[in-house]
Amino acid sequence: MESERVSQSPPMLSRRELMTLLLGTSVANLAGCTSGVLPPEGELLSPDFSLGHRIRDGFRPHIERDECEHSAVVIVGGGIAGLSAAWRLKKAGFNDFLLLEIDRECGGTSRSGARGSFAFPWGAHYVPTPMQENCGLITLLKEMDVVIGETADGSPRVAERFLCRDPHERVFVDGKWSEGLYPRENATEDDLVQLERFQVEIDRWINRRDEQGRRMFAIPVANGSDCEQVTSLDQISMLDWMDSHAFSSPRLQWLVDYSCRDDYGLTIDQTSAWAGIFYFASRAKSTTTSSQEVMTWPEGNGRIVKHLVDSVQRQIRRSTGVCNIQVNSSADRSAKVTSWNRETERPVGVHCDQLIFAAPQFIVPYLIEDFDKITDRSVQSFQYGAWMVANVWLHDRPHENGMSMCWDNVIYQSKSLGYVTSTHQSGLDYGETVITWYYPLTEHEGKISRQQLLGMTWADWAEIVVADLSQAHADIGSLITRMDIMRWGHAMIQPRPGFVWSQTRRDAAKPIGNLHFAGTDLSGVALMEEAFYHGVRAAEEVLAKRGQSFESIL
Repeated sequence: MESERVSQSPPMLSRRELMTLLLGTSVANLAGCTSGVLPPEGELLSPDFSLGHRIRDGFRPHIERDECEHSAVVIVGGGIAGLSAAWRLKKAGFNDFLLLEIDRECGGTSRSGARGSFAFPWGAHYVPTPMQENCGLITLLKEMDVVIGETADGSPRVAERFLCRDPHERVFVDGKWSEGLYPRENATEDDLVQLERFQVEIDRWINRRDEQGRRMFAIPVANGSDCEQVTSLDQISMLDWMDSHAFSSPRLQWLVDYSCRDDYGLTIDQTSAWAGIFYFASRAKSTTTSSQEVMTWPEGNGRIVKHLVDSVQRQIRRSTGVCNIQVNSSADRSAKVTSWNRETERPVGVHCDQLIFAAPQFIVPYLIEDFDKITDRSVQSFQYGAWMVANVWLHDRPHENGMSMCWDNVIYQSKSLGYVTSTHQSGLDYGETVITWYYPLTEHEGKISRQQLLGMTWADWAEIVVADLSQAHADIGSLITRMDIMRWGHAMIQPRPGFVWSQTRRDAAKPIGNLHFAGTDLSGVALMEEAFYHGVRAAEEVLAKRGQSFESIL
């Protein structure tokens, strides 16, 4: 992870212009012209952009074939997908593999941090309790002692300490905090009627089954239906779908827009209607039950990363960025993998029989030599969103108007996603805490958003964070003792209209000879469960091709 000390260099835009762009005119007006008081200290963090950009620009170190070591399988990428593939190989009794990770830490956007007595997420921070059909994930959660049995209907039973404790969530609307995420405070009768109608529509999708008995929307996506009735939703935006059903309530549209920004980093008009409905329909077992309970930890999904890393520690090579994958044209389709070790500043070569590519699809053409000659696939339609995450240390809790601090805390009509309280799951409801604030850059397409993200200094972002939080916590500036900021340039795949059920997306998961592919982007939605599924699927493809005896857990 790269780190920069706080920078006070002047931004390209004025503070007010940045604030207006990222938070809106009302927040900029609220902040006024007073000089922003910055937190006493902090760091600007990011994954390793430098080596990645060198590789993008043509950096290809050379190493002779006879200098390469041999590993039966190489896994490229140490996010959830790559770690899950490694875990699955190991669980099947297969140990002749290496996992190559460009950064010093594994986990990707599921990684976490710790300082003093506090642990906190740097990205993904929860997983809904899986339904009983999600056998692979349940296997992992049992191994972690998170799932400890079954309920009467066969659903997994999660240990109480891993379920999000009360109170779960609140929204700041009309000057006070209220329970839940829907802004009921001062909602009109028409607002509430439309909310009820919306739930009826979602319930219809929850209840429906296709001719094969599959749910219309399921996690992982592969378990759900691919019938035309469902896939046709991918051709329009979620806003188009809302308009076609006369869902015009500003509060309902805000809730749906927030949900799309939360899971996809897209606004309601940028999101596929399939993805928008998937958000609400895939997490509820039936219309008589609420959404699946949330599992979470102080460090978020970093707890899952740690378990996976611990299980395959000996096979991981950190700070090792893959620069080139040369596929042998002979019948065995073996591969030579050339990497660069950031610590030794030397090339590393590995010859392998099979390879699992568990990195994002957009870098496939940069790494797999002559990719356009060995396949007619294209990765152009894979688009990724930029995110910023801030961990904010408070020496005491802010003044509250209304409901007390929850795990999830959202500000109505803010362009941010609000914050989660890292100490909530620890039962610490008073005194010092760390809150994790999330912001998806949705104003522009990916490249421009990434340029904007990387062009802003720590001071620029710190003022944005304080201004947003001050809408609900007037005293927040005086309570902050530290603020660390993480920039994710390619944080998550974006399910824009026409992408999720495109042939391009569906073909991307298919193996090419002995090259296998894994990653959440192969599902079109950026969820931990999808990354895990594809990692396990790719590993089982490898095991099957090698003739290894195993029983599928999917």
